[in-house]
Amino acid sequence: MLQEKQQQRKYVISSGHCRVLGSTIEKDGVNFAVWCPAASSIELLLFKHLEDDDPDIVTLDAAIFKSVYYWHVHVKGLKAGQIYAWRVKSAVRAYKSAQNHVETGKVLLDPYARRVLFPKCYRRFQNADERTNLRCAAKSVVIDMTDYDWGLDTSPRHALNKTVIYEMHVKGFTADPSSGVAPDIRGTYRGLIEKIPYLVDLGVTAVELLPVFQFDTEDALPGKKNYWGYSPMAFFAPHEAYSSDKSVMGPINEFRDMVRELHKNGLEVILDVVYNHTSEGDQNGPTYCFKGFDKQNYYIMDAMGHYGNYSGCGNTFNGTKSVVRNLILESLIFWVEQMHVDGFRFDLASILARDGSGMPIANSPTLLDIDTNLRLADTKIIAEPWDAGGLYQLGYIAGSKWREWNGQFRDDVRSFMRGDAGSIKRFVERIIGSPDIYNEREVDPQKSINFITCHDGFTLWDLVTYADKHNEANGENGRDGSNSNWSANYGYEGESDDEALNNLRLRQAKNMIALTVLSMGTPMILMGDEILRTQKGNNNAYCQDNELSWMNWNLNARQKEMLRFTKAIIRRRTFRSRADNRLRHTRMLDSVLRSTKLQWHGVLPFQPDWSDNSHSIGVLVYWGTYSIYAYVFVNAYWEDLSIELPPPPKGVRKSWYPVVDTSRNPPQDAVMSAFNYRRYMAGDKVKVKARSIIMLVSAA
Repeated sequence: MLQEKQQQRKYVISSGHCRVLGSTIEKDGVNFAVWCPAASSIELLLFKHLEDDDPDIVTLDAAIFKSVYYWHVHVKGLKAGQIYAWRVKSAVRAYKSAQNHVETGKVLLDPYARRVLFPKCYRRFQNADERTNLRCAAKSVVIDMTDYDWGLDTSPRHALNKTVIYEMHVKGFTADPSSGVAPDIRGTYRGLIEKIPYLVDLGVTAVELLPVFQFDTEDALPGKKNYWGYSPMAFFAPHEAYSSDKSVMGPINEFRDMVRELHKNGLEVILDVVYNHTSEGDQNGPTYCFKGFDKQNYYIMDAMGHYGNYSGCGNTFNGTKSVVRNLILESLIFWVEQMHVDGFRFDLASILARDGSGMPIANSPTLLDIDTNLRLADTKIIAEPWDAGGLYQLGYIAGSKWREWNGQFRDDVRSFMRGDAGSIKRFVERIIGSPDIYNEREVDPQKSINFITCHDGFTLWDLVTYADKHNEANGENGRDGSNSNWSANYGYEGESDDEALNNLRLRQAKNMIALTVLSMGTPMILMGDEILRTQKGNNNAYCQDNELSWMNWNLNARQKEMLRFTKAIIRRRTFRSRADNRLRHTRMLDSVLRSTKLQWHGVLPFQPDWSDNSHSIGVLVYWGTYSIYAYVFVNAYWEDLSIELPPPPKGVRKSWYPVVDTSRNPPQDAVMSAFNYRRYMAGDKVKVKARSIIMLVSAA
């Protein structure tokens, strides 16, 4: 006690305030504030260096330093760079079940920390005392967020109908030596900057980064690392390992450098955010932050103290509680206003539509708060509209601004292109923006984020190379990863030297990319699909921080062909966006299904086959401002088809000019100068090769 009093005399402290949570630099010191209702005494630990095991302790008494739910203190003379942590000393026994709300004696991160530091001895489970180890605990840092020059940085703010999203992993993009970036910046924000010209040349307009919040890389099976990052520790701090600069401000400023350079090149930055759980796990997991301060409010828990696990990761954030809602909103605003990001994709967003007992609720106040927040009005917000507990809300996420990952697009397009019977009608709904899902409201086709593949599941090449998952390397005896993949190997499991088989697989890969990019809605493609990246059949590579998951930049001829095709098809979308624009703010069923701007055809004009045995469909669509009509025929059948071309509408050229044929060799597989190639007339017979797509255009 005497030592503690002596340490406190080193500092001039006052009660401070709780107007802003976290650590805030003020003119004469730093204000600290944190939520912890059930504590009767709390300690602010001030460390002299990262591995200091004898910090100065500022003990706070509730009579002076507590305002109902919040603890706060102002420490005079402290500056940016001060390393600190919290520790609950004692709980209010009169507080109902106080012992179940807080955990005393644990070294705790500030929930609002802008930076997390890890001592060399840090381990997810350090010792028998877990987080009581002062030297080895992760710690927070006081940060001056004003110390950065953004220059003239502005967001590109692409309209969704002109957006092409590239889902990517910061480390995996440049970690492989084949990336060509310097060894000291491989796998970092700075390494990504080096590859911006590649993204521009590819034609995408936005990068969607897998989680960059500070996460626990050790949240995986023994001997494995958490690679994807869906294990958040701090919702305001950029992940340290993705920075080549390990100084206190390094990750923050290097991330901002990356955003600024992406913006200069017309690319938006969307973050994959994880507000549904933390890496503290269940009752058997570590305590480093939220459990220590107020587990009953931060998490969904039952009367027995068990954690609701609707995330599949051990715990579930309680989005109905005001402290959680406030944290989520302030985190989002921080990343927009301080880090200049342009949007967010919410992992397992439907969890935020569960109440404190885990039951689904309509019109989730948390989702609506995000939807209507005026400081987020210019951002893109995208929901993964389901959770691991079985709640599936595709088409029903609360709020009008939300866009949604359309898992049905993925499944139904895969199914149809694989040749499954009874899939034609669902396939058609998907390529016209899924009006059967989104017709309940006045929405535009961009409500649907269309994707065939994402980080979670097969890569595009594996989708056409493996009929089954091969996850043995994960160490879970194949129990992990989805068993519903709608994939096919077309006669042989895995890689093959058979030229005919590889040509078929390449054609199917082109088909999938073309359908993703050209369908109504906003397309998203997975990092590396444009070069046929493989994970050797692993459809859950969350723990594979190695060459299996990294982008390999050494391309063979087949990969180069796929890259060229992807670039061309993305550029072709320029016209697609005009068509989508004409359909904005209309009821989709009326404007699409019943519109004269769409015509359906079969092998003969105006005779589509809607039977369960149908494996092909033709559609004629008007492409807006340029007065261009396009005729697309999709042949998912395993045999060639001879089709008769329909007449172009009145008032346009009588000729059809081919722009896409996925069965052809480059450059005829996707061309931009359509009128330099052969023309066809209405009534002409055209052969559409097995499992291929053709597209022809006609202009006024």
